[in-house]
Amino acid sequence: MKHLNVLVKGKVQGVYFRASTKAVADQLGVKGFVLNQPDGTVYLEAEGDAIALDLLLDFCDEGPAEAEVTGVEVTETTELKHFKNFEVIKKIK
Repeated sequence: MKHLNVLVKGKVQGVYFRASTKAVADQLGVKGFVLNQPDGTVYLEAEGDAIALDLLLDFCDEGPAEAEVTGVEVTETTELKHFKNFEVIKKIK
């Protein structure tokens, strides 16, 4: 089990990036969350096995059809948060 923090840059808001990421994560059994950030990026935290996370990162590199991804920054952490599911967060609290 691994935990990744991922920042996706480019035209990634207003193109169903969060909903698409959730659909892919749910199919792969990845847990965590995804949210839009005020600077126009999308941030996600994901936990799962290495293969599932690699496949999720492959999706993040492309995004949904309308997205134009210009960069993906990935940080692996050792701390697991034991998410119960994968959520789309509407607003930063």
